[in-house]
Amino acid sequence: MLKAIILDDEARGSNLLNRKLAMFDDKLQVEAIFNDPYKALSKIVEINPDVLFLDVEMPGLNGFQFLEKLGSFSFEVIFTTAYDTYTLEALRLSAVDYLVKPIDEDELHTAIYRLQKRVAERKKNITELKPNKHRLALSTAEGVYFVDKTSIVKIEAMSNYSTFYLNDKKKIIVSKTLKEYENILDEAYFLRINRSVIVNLNYVVKYRKGDGGTLEMLGGDELEVSSSRKEMLMALLFNEK
Repeated sequence: MLKAIILDDEARGSNLLNRKLAMFDDKLQVEAIFNDPYKALSKIVEINPDVLFLDVEMPGLNGFQFLEKLGSFSFEVIFTTAYDTYTLEALRLSAVDYLVKPIDEDELHTAIYRLQKRVAERKKNITELKPNKHRLALSTAEGVYFVDKTSIVKIEAMSNYSTFYLNDKKKIIVSKTLKEYENILDEAYFLRINRSVIVNLNYVVKYRKGDGGTLEMLGGDELEVSSSRKEMLMALLFNEK
């Protein structure tokens, strides 16, 4: 059963979508409905949904700003909006679908089918990527690299590709998203510090204070930390409970 969250500043719109999603109660369960994006920010990590049905036009914080504020996320996104002018931005974020209100039931059926397929593929990829608890199998155009996790310094997103930077200065580019690796790497050592980067905390040299702050990595790279990830980073770096 997939877990879903609805975020729409209009109660009428979120309740209507919730009623339409009841048609899929054998596939999907709506865990929470939010009409305030800031309240959703404080709860979404705890709920850990499979999918977020996200309105675009909201006062104070629109849908894209919400995702940027969140910094990193492992759930899928289906945009629901009265406007059809944001499709390119939705594509850039690899959204499952972009539904224009009033939402057509046939289009909603298609979106749920795409969602199920996307989640199934992600779970399959996680299994394939994990030959044992110490190594990752990274499939490239050249072949498959078997990489010791301790050798990974950072992983950077590049559209639907991920670039692995290793401690021997080697770079490996794979055609899988950062999200897929975030789900299989040990959170005690690896953390997604913003939308585009996962770091191995064992290679952190220095933390510089700020809104989210920055990390200096071994080798001199300086990486920004999303404000939404700062608390988790502090807990991991300083063993705070």
